[in-house]
Amino acid sequence: MADRVLLVTGGSTGIGAATARRAVAGGDRVVLAARRKDALDALAAELGPDNSLAVACDVTEWDQVEALAAAALDRFGRIDVVFANAGFGATRGFLNETPEHWRAMVLTNVLGIAYTIRATLGHVLERGTGHYVLTSSIAGRRSLPGSLYSATKWAVTGIGQSLRGELRETHGNTRIRVTLIEPGAVETPFFDNPGEGRLEADEVAGAVMWSLDQPEHVDVSEVLILPTAQGAIPPASQPKP
Repeated sequence: MADRVLLVTGGSTGIGAATARRAVAGGDRVVLAARRKDALDALAAELGPDNSLAVACDVTEWDQVEALAAAALDRFGRIDVVFANAGFGATRGFLNETPEHWRAMVLTNVLGIAYTIRATLGHVLERGTGHYVLTSSIAGRRSLPGSLYSATKWAVTGIGQSLRGELRETHGNTRIRVTLIEPGAVETPFFDNPGEGRLEADEVAGAVMWSLDQPEHVDVSEVLILPTAQGAIPPASQPKP
């Protein structure tokens, strides 16, 4: 299962960074993408230059996502796994946050996922095999009161299902896999305030790697992973970009 090349958006912190660490520890190589180049460079230095590549990328800008995919192919020659993980949230309530914050969140959480798929799909189809992992959320399965963030994650869930349908029905491909990772509350920079009973980013990363390590004929469609302390609907929190 080792020696894969993973492209990870939102790769500088949280679930993306934890997944990159696990991947490299298992013998894989990673292409890390995020807007914060300093954090990317620090993580790439930790992982080692032979195992990683850091590329500053705003996933809402098509030319930057195209350049990211090109950089990955130029450095490693192939992309085996596309982990479309970049995203951020907003305080619940349709009278909260600014319209500008909403716009940035919708573009990142929804269009950024679509751009990441578009920039890599031609290569993955040409190879005939690969794995897309999209970070959705429990909020993409259960609508949260006053949550535009929840609506963006419903969109991500729909994108994953639509991608799988296109692969099977349009392209006749049964080897490229698509997995939706749907965490509950996670202790990451997503939240302003530390909290007890949340998942650690590394625990979600473990679920990501588990889905990648399944036999080739096994397509793990969705992984819903919750902390035991979390109820049916996530508690109200104050997420930040």
